[in-house]
Order: sequence, then C-alpha cells, then structure tokens
Amino acid sequence: MITRRQAGAGLVSAAVLAGTSGLAAADPKTMKLPPPKTSGGMPLMQALKLRRSTREYGGRPLPEQVLSDLLWAAFGINRLTSGDRTAPYWRHIMVIDVYAAIADGLWFYDPKAHALLQHSSADIRALTGTQDFVGGAPLNLIYVAHGERMHDVSPTDRRLFASVDTGFIGQNVYLFCASEGLVSVFRGSVDYKKLEAAMRLGAGQFVTFAQTVGYPHS
Repeated sequence: MITRRQAGAGLVSAAVLAGTSGLAAADPKTMKLPPPKTSGGMPLMQALKLRRSTREYGGRPLPEQVLSDLLWAAFGINRLTSGDRTAPYWRHIMVIDVYAAIADGLWFYDPKAHALLQHSSADIRALTGTQDFVGGAPLNLIYVAHGERMHDVSPTDRRLFASVDTGFIGQNVYLFCASEGLVSVFRGSVDYKKLEAAMRLGAGQFVTFAQTVGYPHS
C-alpha cells in the first residue's frame, strides 16, 4: 500500500519531470547554489526577539552563499531520505513553489537540486507588490500554490490551506533574516492577476503571498 507520504513525493517527482512547476523554458538556465550552511546561526529565542517587518531596503544584492542559506531555510530539504522540508506542508503533498525575483530575472527554486532555474529574464520585482519599495529591493520571494494538486477541496479551502503552508515558509525566512542581519516583510498587497499573468503560471496555479528580503537601508 502506498502511504500518503509516498504518494505526495511521487506526485511532486512526476510534476517536475513533466514540467508542471510552471517553468517557461524546456531547458532553463540554471544557477547552481553553493551547499547551504546548516549549522551555527543565532539562538532561536534571540532570533524571535529580533524578528520584525521592514519596508526600507538598501540596494545591496545578497551574496550567493546568503541566498543559498536563505532558500534552504525557507523550504529546503532537511531530511534527504524522505525529501521532507524545513517547513510543514498540507496533507504531506507539496503544493507551494518558491520563486525568487531579482534584478536579472525570475527564478524557480528547485530544492532537490538546491538550484535556481531561470523562469524569465525580465525584472518583475516591481510587479510583486503595490508598494514602491518592492521594485528596488534586491530580492522578492513569490509563493505559488498548485491548486490542481489539492483534490477534493473547494477553491476557498485551497487558498486557505496554501496560505497556511506559505505562512510557515515565511516565518522561516523571517527567523533566518533576524539571525543573519537581513530584513524582511511578508506581503499580501499584491496585484495578483497582473503578477500571475507576468509569471505565466500554469492552470490551477496561483500566487498566495510575496516576501521582500534585503539588507537594512543605511
């Protein structure tokens, strides 16, 4: 008998092989990230004390190692044998993808390869929110849900459950930022139709939230 865990893992593997993650190109440009640093960092209670939302960012881009560590902390694989993640997810079916909007394009985070796959060369940072600061911030994470994977669930509940999963990931990002001297804000102020059109999402996919990350404005 196939367990729910095995079924969820199989569904995700099939989706990646079939290209249903929403990737625009058949052979996208790959940005292989350095291995994440999974030890050290700030004690949890101190990071919780420092966690905050910020809407002012410097223009300094995130170094490659910091970006690697951030994405792993957000929703990377922390158990290699099972493929499980740093954040919990609905019914053990992975319905959230993480995209990174930076100056040189839009990138899809592939946790299995721990790499970024280019989805588009366009700079869409300004489309990730309705506030001016998002266009100049070095990184905007976009959380995309696969509603088509959420069977026997109403459209309203699909958005609810996907939003909960996204919240877990967003808190991981907040705590990482507090630990590493970065700042962040989790955002629902998004023109969803415009952003989803710019991302050319597949059928059943939708944006849940976005999250800005960067260094504090000096």
